[in-house]
Amino acid sequence: MPYKEREISKMYYTMGEVAILFDVNQSLIRFYEKEFDVLQPKKNKKGNRYFTPEDIDNLKIIFHLIRDKGYTLNGAKEYLKSNMSESMDNYKVISSLENLKKFLIEVRDQL
Repeated sequence: MPYKEREISKMYYTMGEVAILFDVNQSLIRFYEKEFDVLQPKKNKKGNRYFTPEDIDNLKIIFHLIRDKGYTLNGAKEYLKSNMSESMDNYKVISSLENLKKFLIEVRDQL
């Protein structure tokens, strides 16, 4: 059985890494942090923000609602307040399907 590498995930991501990940300015992420209660990055004594993988998942949901679905900021806030567990379940399903698609494309390319 071949050795399968585990995907290495970090415990904390810096503000710069998150901004690059989402291809946005850092100011937008700071703005969303103020607007949405679900974003609570850790801050050190200097005030640098460190995002957990859970914060990254919440940001992905927020960006999906605002960019893809066309929600306004207030609409996205209300949706997250009333349907947070449902939106997390939907996000997990979508991410697992995207991983499956990526795997199938790799298999197809190897044939």
